[in-house]
Amino acid sequence: MEQTLKITNVLSDPTRYYIYQYITKKHKDVTVQEIADNFEIHPNVARLHLSKLEDVNMLTSETQKTGKGGRPSRLYRLSDDVIQLHFPYRDYQLLSKIAMQTLLSLGDVAKQALYDTGKKFGHELIEQETSRSNLFNEALSFEQKLNIIRNAAIMSGFHPEFEVEEDQSKVFFQIFNCPFKEVSEDYEASVCNMHAEFLKGMFEALFSSVELVEKANMLNGCESCSYHAIVTK
Repeated sequence: MEQTLKITNVLSDPTRYYIYQYITKKHKDVTVQEIADNFEIHPNVARLHLSKLEDVNMLTSETQKTGKGGRPSRLYRLSDDVIQLHFPYRDYQLLSKIAMQTLLSLGDVAKQALYDTGKKFGHELIEQETSRSNLFNEALSFEQKLNIIRNAAIMSGFHPEFEVEEDQSKVFFQIFNCPFKEVSEDYEASVCNMHAEFLKGMFEALFSSVELVEKANMLNGCESCSYHAIVTK
């Protein structure tokens, strides 16, 4: 509870809250000067905000020598610690691990059910986003389909980035935040396969055929999970 109070106190400052939001979407290390420039504040004020976020383990930092002499630059990034605020206390992460261990103890049939359910939820997520966009009964363009997937991925907390080949046959996308990361560290293969099926379900809800190829995985030390989706309109 004490840590929860510290976090809520740190985030009660609007500028500090928006700085944290900025860093979550940045996907890369930030400097004091970058924060100062983007938020139009003095570097000393930016350093104070960053230090406060680091004090409650929402950020971590390290020094980097510039090679030009002078004071080393300090780089800030998101902490790997999970920030959860629950009143009263809830431990859904533990519940997830109990459910995963129980399910996987039932063998291959249960694993396949996990993957099928992941794909179903991905499909349903896109249906919800399509309905929310008032495009449910329309013939969608490629750009509209991609925007629906992008918006759904953002709403799901994936912090995604998308690139499209010129002929629109392949979508390259990166996920900089895995919402299942803490559980996947204990059940890597099963959770990552389920997540891939979840993503495939998102694409299959809008495209007639999809081949999803994993290119990188953050559990292997990569900065993101990245995929190629080869699609047929």
